[in-house]
Amino acid sequence: MSENAFPILFTSAGRRVELTRCFREAAERLGLDLEVHACDLDPELSAACRDADRRFAVPRCTDESYIPTLLEYCRENRIKLLVPTIDPELTPLAEARERFAEIGTFVHVSSAPTIGIVRDKALTASTLGDAGVPVPRTIELSTREALPSDWNWPSFIKPSGGSASRGIGVVETSADIRDSYDEPMILQELLSGDEYTVNIYVDADGRLQSVIPHVRLSVRAGEVEKGRTVRRADIHAIAHAIVDALPGLRGIACFQLIDDAARGLRVFEINARFGGGYPLADHAGGRFAESILALANGGAECASDDWREGATMLRYDAAIFV
Repeated sequence: MSENAFPILFTSAGRRVELTRCFREAAERLGLDLEVHACDLDPELSAACRDADRRFAVPRCTDESYIPTLLEYCRENRIKLLVPTIDPELTPLAEARERFAEIGTFVHVSSAPTIGIVRDKALTASTLGDAGVPVPRTIELSTREALPSDWNWPSFIKPSGGSASRGIGVVETSADIRDSYDEPMILQELLSGDEYTVNIYVDADGRLQSVIPHVRLSVRAGEVEKGRTVRRADIHAIAHAIVDALPGLRGIACFQLIDDAARGLRVFEINARFGGGYPLADHAGGRFAESILALANGGAECASDDWREGATMLRYDAAIFV
C-alpha cells in the first residue's frame, strides 16, 4: 500500500461491482488514491471481491467473531472507510462504530437506535405512521388467530426482520396464513401502482441534503433492472418526514414506495445503506459516494439536489473472468 493510498473496505461485497466503481470514480474527482478492499464469506466467488484491489474472507455477520475479524483487518490495513452493503450487518456495525473510530476507521452507518427501527418492519411502519408518513396498513402476525376481522384480502406478507426479498409473498385469503411462523411476520395492505426507490443523503448534522427518486420500470431478483430518475415534490416531502421521524439517520439511505391508485403514495421499505439501485442516482449526479469519501477524509460533504431528471439505467449481465 502506498503512503498516499486511501484504503476503503466494502463488507459483504457480493456482486456490488457497480457500487465499488462509483467510489473509484468519486475518488478520482477528489484526487484520492483509492485502494479498494472487499470481503465476503467466499471472496473467490464474489465478483466485487475479485474486482477489488484486495479481498479476504469473513465469518457470517451473525457470528461473534465477525466484528473482531473486521477490526483486526481494518487496524492492520489502515482502512479509513468501511461501507456495509447488506441489512443484517448494520446492527453489529452500528454498535461497534466507536470501536472502529478508535483505530481510525469511519463506518458508514446510522445510529444503533435508528438501525433497530429500520431492521424491524413492524416498528418501521408504526414509527413512520405515528410521524405522519404515509404507510400501508400493517399488522404483526404471530398466529392465524391474530388476524383482525376487518382485514382486506389479498395482502402482502413478509418477515419483520427480513432482507433481500426473503420470505415475501402474496396471500389471497386468511386460509393461506399458517397456524404459526418460525419468525415474526407482518401483513400489509397489497398495494398496486408505480413503484419508486428514493435515494437520500443525510449529512453529519442530520440535515437532508438530497432526494433522488427513480421509478422502477423493471425489477429482477428484488433489484431495479430498469429505472428513470424523476422529480416529485410529494416524494421530497415524504423524505423530509422520514428524516424527522428517524433523527439518527446518517449518510446514504433509500426507501421504497408505491403510488397506489386508491391510497396514494405509501412507504413500505427503508434500507439504511447503499441500495442496489444507487448507481442510477450516482449517474444522475447525486455525488453520495463522493460525499462520504470526502467526509471520511476530513473534507466537506458535497451531496445536493443538483441532479439530472430523466437519467435512465438499463442493466445487463456482465461477467468477471479469473
